[in-house]
This record gives sequence, structure tokens and C-alpha cells, in this order.
Amino acid sequence: MQQVLKIEDLILYFGNAVALNEVSMEVYEDEILAIIGPNGAGKTCLLNCISGFYTPQKGRILYKGQDLVKLRPHKIAKLGVARTFQNIELYTGLTVLGNLMAARHIFMRRGTIASFLYFGPKRREEVAHRKDIEQIIDLFEMEEIRKKVVGSLPYGQRKRVDLARAVCMEPKILLLDEPMAGMNVEEKEDMARFILDIFELKKIPIVLVEHDMGVVMDIASRVIMLDFGRKVAEGLPLEVSKNPDVIRAYLGKKIE
Repeated sequence: MQQVLKIEDLILYFGNAVALNEVSMEVYEDEILAIIGPNGAGKTCLLNCISGFYTPQKGRILYKGQDLVKLRPHKIAKLGVARTFQNIELYTGLTVLGNLMAARHIFMRRGTIASFLYFGPKRREEVAHRKDIEQIIDLFEMEEIRKKVVGSLPYGQRKRVDLARAVCMEPKILLLDEPMAGMNVEEKEDMARFILDIFELKKIPIVLVEHDMGVVMDIASRVIMLDFGRKVAEGLPLEVSKNPDVIRAYLGKKIE
């Protein structure tokens, strides 16, 4: 498999608190890589470093050979790195369609004047983007809520919109930060199905931070565990679930 992302000896600290301690890992094409670990293990910090929200003090983050460290988040997004957030970061005053269109701004080629005039090339550009978005709406089964204001939607549907918005950016790699947190069983099943659909239809490698080990065992190709900012285990889901360090620090018992 071809390597998409390589992290080398990443160190991140805030004052005297070490969030990531010499973390190294790789992400390959055709895989869903799950990152697990207790609260405070550094999972979200790792995604924040990859997407440019945090700048590590040491180490490299190589995306297709280019170092992402010190690049601004919008530059990283333009390279094809998209993400969702643990705490949903949507435009709650906009409709579902408006939120999805906002994700397409990195592809907009027409300037401010053309946007105000809204005819000719600008109108054709928006129509083309709307066609792409309609396909995403169909994929995520959001036809009934497409014109609803996001702030009025229940939590599970907002998480779905958050994932759909990331996919609208046409990513080359997708970072998902606890996409199923706070969901009931039915909502988790739907979200797991959507993630697998994205993976299979779009051929996008996915990095998934998730606490639900049942979901991880079902959909992940490979698992990495962090604890106190260090990588303590890596391997196939069943192998990691039987690792004594993982059982002691996180699971409490083996998953059969």
C-alpha cells in the first residue's frame, strides 16, 4: 500500500504538560486507521497538529512528502486534508445546504465582484458546485433536512452534516474526531455505514478517533493506541484488543 501520511517523532507540549511524546505513525491508502486511548491521551491533539490548529515543537508531518508543520489550516485544507470536530463546528444559523456550500469555498475561482453580480461565470460555477453537493446529500440521506437550519436539528443529524461537510471538500485524507460521540445505538450504526460508504465509494483513507471499541473492531483496518501522549500499541484490531498494555490502560478486559 502507498503511504499517504507519515508522522515522525512528534512532540507537543503546553507549558509543563506533554500532550504528544515522540509519536510516530503512518497512514496508507485503502485503510481506516483508528486511534484509541483514554481521555487526555493526545488523540485530538494529534488531529489538531495534522490539520494545522496546533504547531508541534518538534517532529515532522509529511503528507505525500510535504511537511505540514507550520502551514496554516486553510493551506492544509487546500492540499486535501479535511476533518470533523469532536465538538460540532457548524454554522448553526445556516441551512444544511448552506453549510455544505460553505465547504466548497476552497474551490471557488470567481472574485468578490463576480459574487455580487451573480451572473455568467459565477452563476455557472455555483450551479456546478450545487450538483456535487446534491450527490453528497443523497449519499448521506439528508433530502428531508437539506433546507432546515442546522441549529434546529437534533444532535445526531448535526453530526451527520458535519461529516458530509468534510466530504464536500473532496479530501484526499479524512480525519474524524469522535464522529459517534453522544449518539444512540441506531445513530451509531448509521454513522458507521456512512463512513464505510465514503471509504468504499470515494477511496479516501480515514483516520478515526473513536472510543466505541465495538465500532473500531467492526470498521477499522488498523489500530493505534495512545496513552499519556505516547504510542503504546499498533496493529490489527484483534491484536491490539489483546495487548496487555491496552487492556490495562484502556479496555479493562479482552474483546472476544
